[in-house]
Amino acid sequence: MVSNHYDVIVIGLGSMGSSTCYYLAKNDVRVLGLEQFDIPNQLSSHAGQSRIIRKAYYEHPDYVPSLQRAYDNWRVLEKKSGKQVYYKTGLLYAGAPGSDMIQGVKLAAKVNSIEVNLLDHTSVKNWYPALHVPDHFEILFEPDAGFVRPELAITTYCSLANQLGAEIKSNVKVQSWQKAKTGYEVTTTSETYVADKLIFTAGPWAGLLLPEWSSKLKVTRQVLAWMNTRNNGQFELGNFPCWMIKDEGYPGVYYGFPVLPNAQFDGPIGFKLAYHYPGEIADPDHLDRTPKELDEKLLVDFMYRFFPDQYQSTLEMKACMYTNSPDENFILDFLPGHDQHVVVATGFSGHGFKFVSVIGEIMSDLAIKGKTELPIEFLRASRF
Repeated sequence: MVSNHYDVIVIGLGSMGSSTCYYLAKNDVRVLGLEQFDIPNQLSSHAGQSRIIRKAYYEHPDYVPSLQRAYDNWRVLEKKSGKQVYYKTGLLYAGAPGSDMIQGVKLAAKVNSIEVNLLDHTSVKNWYPALHVPDHFEILFEPDAGFVRPELAITTYCSLANQLGAEIKSNVKVQSWQKAKTGYEVTTTSETYVADKLIFTAGPWAGLLLPEWSSKLKVTRQVLAWMNTRNNGQFELGNFPCWMIKDEGYPGVYYGFPVLPNAQFDGPIGFKLAYHYPGEIADPDHLDRTPKELDEKLLVDFMYRFFPDQYQSTLEMKACMYTNSPDENFILDFLPGHDQHVVVATGFSGHGFKFVSVIGEIMSDLAIKGKTELPIEFLRASRF
C-alpha cells in the first residue's frame, strides 16, 4: 500500500536529519522523517553525551560562516525548547607551533576575527595542574567554544518538528527507493511512501542507499572512553575546559571534555576522551562494538603522557562510526541526474555535530529553493 504523498521525505533522523525535519516543518513543508532505529540511539554516530563546538576551524576557513550561523541557531533552539544544549567551557588547544592544528586555529581566528588567546605555560600549570604540556608546545584558548549535547539536540529537534506538523517515524528501515511517475517511492519494512523530493541524512548508511556515492565514503570504527582519575574534582565541569591536543608522532588529534555531573547529564560518568583519526574500516550493519585492548591502550597511554599520575581505571568504552569523505570535508549537494529533487548531506568525517543546527537549515533551503546563502561550494561533491 502506498501512503499519502509528502513534499519531502527525510531518510535518517540522527544528527542532521532531525534538524532538517525541523527546518522543513518550520517552512510549512509536508515532511516525513524516517529512522531505522530509536530516536536517539547508540548504533550510529551521534551517541556519547557531548560534542565539541568551536569557531576557529583549522580544517577549512570556509566553514566559519556556517559555524557562526550554527551558534545562532543553537541559541534559537534553546529559546524555543527551554532546554540547554550548548555549554560554554572554553577550549584549550595544545601542539607544536608548526603543527597543522595550531597554525590552522591561528589562521581561522585571524581571518574571521575570532577570539583565541595565547596562554603561557605557567598560567596553564596553575589553572590546570593535572595537565602536562611539553615546554615547546604552543597553547591557545578559545573562550566561546564548549560542547553541545547530541542526544538532547536530536530529540528536541524531532519533538519541535512534530509539533510543527512533521511526521516522525522510528524503527522503520528503508529498503529501497526509486523515481516513479508520482514522485519518489520509498519502500520500507512497513510500507511504501511517496514524496516530491528526498533528503538523505543517513550517516554511515548513506553509501548503501546511494551506491553511486559509495566510493566517496569510508565508514570507520571509532572508540570513546570515560576514565576514572585520581582527582576527578580538577576535571569537573566549571573547573576544566574542553581540549584538543596534537600529540607529536601521531596523526589526527586527541580531544576530551570535563567530567559532567551525573544528576544533570545522562550517560557515562568520568573524564571523557577520544582520538580523532579514522579507525579501521567498518560495516555499519555489523560494527564490532566490543572494546579492544588496543583501543583502551591508545587512550590510556595518552593519559600517561599528558595527564601523568591521573589515570585510575577505565569506567566505560563505546564504539561509534565516522563516515569519511576522501578529503574529510562534508558533502552537501544534489544527487546528479535528479533535477535537484534529491539532496544529500554526508561525509561528516567525525567533525559534523557542531554544525547540526545549520545543516538542517541548509538542507531545507536546498530542497525548497534549490540554493542556500551560506558558503557550501567547497563542499560540493563535484570536487572529487
